[in-house]
Amino acid sequence: MRDEDVLDELDELITRHLDYHATARPMAAMEIDYPSGASTGLHTHPRGQLLYAIEGVMVVRCTEGTWVVPPNRAVWLVADLEHEVRMCGAVKIRTVFVDANAAPNLPQASCVFAVSPLLRELFVAAMRVPLDYAPATSDERLMRVLLDQLREVDVLPLHLPMPRDERLARVCSALVARPDDGSTAEQWARRLKLTSKTIHRLFARETGMTFGEWRQQARLLFALERLARGARVVDVALDAGYASQSAFTAMFRKHFGVPPNAFYR
Repeated sequence: MRDEDVLDELDELITRHLDYHATARPMAAMEIDYPSGASTGLHTHPRGQLLYAIEGVMVVRCTEGTWVVPPNRAVWLVADLEHEVRMCGAVKIRTVFVDANAAPNLPQASCVFAVSPLLRELFVAAMRVPLDYAPATSDERLMRVLLDQLREVDVLPLHLPMPRDERLARVCSALVARPDDGSTAEQWARRLKLTSKTIHRLFARETGMTFGEWRQQARLLFALERLARGARVVDVALDAGYASQSAFTAMFRKHFGVPPNAFYR
């Protein structure tokens, strides 16, 4: 298929979501497949969005930060949040749009959560539910069970919050671009003509993390994205700023419970 044909197909797929917001039903499910490297571009939805990929890895970016979402995770995006989804590998997305007014007790902030075997099957089954499903039917009950599962999920630490303070944003942007940069908070403070106390206070206020915690999270998400693209663990470890593959593997296992080469299995 020619590049221009791919772009035309993507444009058509991206605009399909408009029909799913116009329905009178509180929930609407849609499936969409993307080639590797594709991006949705910045966009918003008037409904909340459950975003799940049965294959491939999504990188979701917005002003609040970045999430890396592998196939054993899903992301909840609140309504009207401007965001972009970028694909690592060919990605098969299964998404559900939710009218938050018709579904109380949903997460109040965007987040990533684990997908249980039951929730995965509910996502897959929801794709067969028609857009204007009839009330009080098995289709509606299936959608309600999916929603009940969302209310019970545990939020996972796969989010990298981005600060609004311009000074701190410079630090964070540099660390995202060069995760192997080992500069200390004190060194960054001198470059910005601030005190180290100010840097630490800004990180706590703007991100809810310490400088060290934020940098480790940035390195983790960098590593997840690189691993999703098939990079060797040793290369990912060194590019993420770790002295050795063993040091990186120990940190990764402590954070996720599995070694890097097992995370996407």
